[in-house]
Amino acid sequence: MIRACCAMTWFEHNFWTVVLAIASIVGSLIALIHLLLRHRDYRSAAFWTALVVFTPLIGPLLYLLLGINILRRSGRRYRSGINEPWRDPVPDQPLPITATDSCAMQEHQQLARTLDRISRFSHTLGNHLDILHNGDEAMPRMLEAVRAARQSITLASYIFEATGIGADFVTELSQAVKRGVQVRVMVDDAGTRYSWPPVVEALTQAGVTARRFMPSRLVLRLITMNLRNHRKILVVDGKTAFTGGMNIREGNMVARKPKHAVHDLHFAVTGPCVAQIQRVFAEDWAFCTGEPLEGPLWFPELAATGSTTAIGIVDGPDEDMEVMPAAFFAALNAAREEVKIITPYFLPNAVLMAALRLCAVRGVKVTILTPAENNIPFVGWAAQTLYPDLLSVGCRIFESAPPFDHSKLFLIDGVWSFLGSTNWDPRSLRLNFEFNLACHDAELCQRLAAEMDTKLAHSREITCETLKNAPVLHRLRNGFARLFIPAL
Repeated sequence: MIRACCAMTWFEHNFWTVVLAIASIVGSLIALIHLLLRHRDYRSAAFWTALVVFTPLIGPLLYLLLGINILRRSGRRYRSGINEPWRDPVPDQPLPITATDSCAMQEHQQLARTLDRISRFSHTLGNHLDILHNGDEAMPRMLEAVRAARQSITLASYIFEATGIGADFVTELSQAVKRGVQVRVMVDDAGTRYSWPPVVEALTQAGVTARRFMPSRLVLRLITMNLRNHRKILVVDGKTAFTGGMNIREGNMVARKPKHAVHDLHFAVTGPCVAQIQRVFAEDWAFCTGEPLEGPLWFPELAATGSTTAIGIVDGPDEDMEVMPAAFFAALNAAREEVKIITPYFLPNAVLMAALRLCAVRGVKVTILTPAENNIPFVGWAAQTLYPDLLSVGCRIFESAPPFDHSKLFLIDGVWSFLGSTNWDPRSLRLNFEFNLACHDAELCQRLAAEMDTKLAHSREITCETLKNAPVLHRLRNGFARLFIPAL
């Protein structure tokens, strides 16, 4: 009896300790079972397994918040209910054929066919793209298009501030609604938290139909907090589109000398591929609201406006899972002369790292440009630990001087250009909803290569000696950051 009383007293005094111990054991077992049965990336799985085993209380919680994708099943249910065909037919000859088709052109055709099979869209002919530098060129052009809208406007952004240049967008979108234009705006829920006041509320008060992408739903939002809609899309009257990597925020207005200036590139697009850009927005909008955007109001007939062949590549943690890294791998495998990459966050997965190394080994010139001072320092530190493997086989790596450069370009052999919202990091390549255009046009690629050359002229080349001469504390810091690459 005395022993039973003592045991009961001990249990009462240690009740929460016991509960936490049981919860940590059960949580760890569930997390490990999920890792063994469902996790596809073995390197990431090893990282999460170690974290769960050595931190049995915190590890399973972090895995729940950051490591599990619950959207694929939801995405599959949504896709099965839409009227639009999920996958466009794949043409035998995606690129226009000329009488003097060379061996190089046949290789371009092969890459085009591969991209057609990787993406659910197919190549479109007769597009035109304008390069827009920073918000100083992009924002006025976008506002001008909004002011000229007569039928419809769709806008999606990861970050959309309600102040500064963002306030101008709120005003013009509100004026468009008053003119009778159908306006739909979608902002990622996480992106709305970068500034105050929240732009969705400001838009709603101004009469604009606006929604948050995956808004807060208590526990559900905690589980999906790491899955973000990173796409940047503006389509006006279904005929003119803007896409790239630029958010709507005052920092992009470099000429105004904001406190935290950000360099970036954006693109104005016309031609048949605008319908693909609109389809991406319409799918996201229906996913969020249930409202279908169909018919000529949103999808008018589109005529050729230029000579660029383009295909939309959609990526996200749903039915488009890991489409972008597959497209990047295919492009690297097809490269014969030159690869040029600009990215603010350079943490490619093991497959892309191997593909970059093989490009250099084959004699392809590989040049990578990333910021010297990253706006997320931890990412920049981890990235530096990847440099030696690339430098050792002849890749060239440069770091651009401040201010922070958020531009994203991927150029192949002076002909192919990949542009859009995707960064070379685990978040973009596996977790985020992203959109890129892959363009086949030598003239466009040469213009983009000139943009990169201009940036390289103000950058510092990183060599093996540079890395060896770095202070020991910096190298230790970078090595520690590398441990967390799967979660960055």
